[in-house]
Amino acid sequence: MNQQPQVIFVTSEIYPFSKTGGLADVMGALPQALSRLGVFTGVITPFYGRLATSDYRLRLIYEDCPVGYPWPDTTADIFMSDYHGLPVYFISRGEYFDRRFFYCTHKDDYFDNCERFIFFCRATVEWARRLAKPPAVIHAHDWHAALVPAYLHFLRKVDPFWERTASVVTIHNLAFQGRFAYRLFLESGLPHSAWHSDGAEFYGDFNLLKCGISYADLVTTVSPAYAREILTPEFGCGLEGILQRRASDLRGILNGADYQVWDPQQDRFLSCTYSPELLAGKHRCKESLFQELCLDPAMLSRPLLGFVGRLRRQKGIDLLLEIIPELMRRDVCVVILGEGNLQFEATVQNMMETYAGRLAARIGYTEDLAHRIQAGVDVFLMPSRYEPCGLTQMYSLRYGSLPVVSAVGGLLDTITGYPDADATGFVFKPVEAKAFLNCVDQALALWDHKEKWKAMQVRAMRKDFSWERAATEYVRVYNALGAGLPLSTTSKGFASSG
Repeated sequence: MNQQPQVIFVTSEIYPFSKTGGLADVMGALPQALSRLGVFTGVITPFYGRLATSDYRLRLIYEDCPVGYPWPDTTADIFMSDYHGLPVYFISRGEYFDRRFFYCTHKDDYFDNCERFIFFCRATVEWARRLAKPPAVIHAHDWHAALVPAYLHFLRKVDPFWERTASVVTIHNLAFQGRFAYRLFLESGLPHSAWHSDGAEFYGDFNLLKCGISYADLVTTVSPAYAREILTPEFGCGLEGILQRRASDLRGILNGADYQVWDPQQDRFLSCTYSPELLAGKHRCKESLFQELCLDPAMLSRPLLGFVGRLRRQKGIDLLLEIIPELMRRDVCVVILGEGNLQFEATVQNMMETYAGRLAARIGYTEDLAHRIQAGVDVFLMPSRYEPCGLTQMYSLRYGSLPVVSAVGGLLDTITGYPDADATGFVFKPVEAKAFLNCVDQALALWDHKEKWKAMQVRAMRKDFSWERAATEYVRVYNALGAGLPLSTTSKGFASSG
């Protein structure tokens, strides 16, 4: 490829090739949005055994790229695919990435995750070094890629190729840090000078995310509210100290929604499309969802509530399970899509038997069903204990499925709570079952007032969280580091928070 990326994203997953959650959606959309602003972007990601590549041709472009981890002669093969004009480079090494799952089995994380992602980060730097020109910015995402800014920090001192390349690390979820034993630091290729309390060391362990926070030129996270929250012990997950020290270099940039994928007016997964002006199709989507999930058709005239997310305490699934008996007394139906904690999965399945025809659940995640749930439900539930940004509540707004959300992180930045005149959903605190149930009751009460409900639906569906806004803010961040990238004067970015 003649044109060299000005910004390179480094990520452990990217939609549509690999996905376990919102990170993949961000990586599938943000680089495209930057390209539409005139910033040529590339992505580097692992070549997993479960890549979804049927719609995009992959080709081998470089064999035996030297990596030097864990032995000097260890190499990687580099594959590439063109994703709507976006070059996506895949780091291939079978023993590290050709597995059934990306990070873990149902029992536990892979025992060699540290080695896997040290290899990925080192291979990323080595491959980028072989490009014709250095990128203006290398932008790493979450702990799996967080060693890349650290490598760049030390390489700049010895290799002029990197002296003008800036580094950014984005925290998508601070709870996942990549914390491993000290012996693995010794094998990482980082100099011993990186082992201190403001570097890679974290209570005697090697912390990959902390390493990225320490050595990146700038740190971002995925909403302004979360950027404020992670400076506190309640949300800082033990890293609030290093984040406070880097507070002047911390920005909160709200994620966007990819409306090319998530829009009921053109959603290929729906039985019927609809818009704010023509809402009749939404009820037909509800009818189709009832049939698909074998819900009692006699309940079609009652509210349908939906939950899509990981079955983990972070997402508040335990709060939802606690209030389901009360919800059943309110004569509603509930649908759940997700996987995670085995105990929660078992509880959901048992409850589905108890409330047959009223509670439907699918353990696992399928993209098409997630779309149909967004379109078919009346109320979307997000009782998260913390939510760095959240994308599903943005999707629910566009689909006219009014969200009930906890007052945390990006949920605060995206949902205006009832009874505000500009309300687009319902917001509760504290994050407890009683407050959650009271907030659902508030939504159910408004649902009975059809005109008021429809007015809020239309208002929600017209909210704009497009990626161009977030991409504009990222260009400003890159240019503050001296990248010199083009910036459309007509674009408006979200305000950032440090």
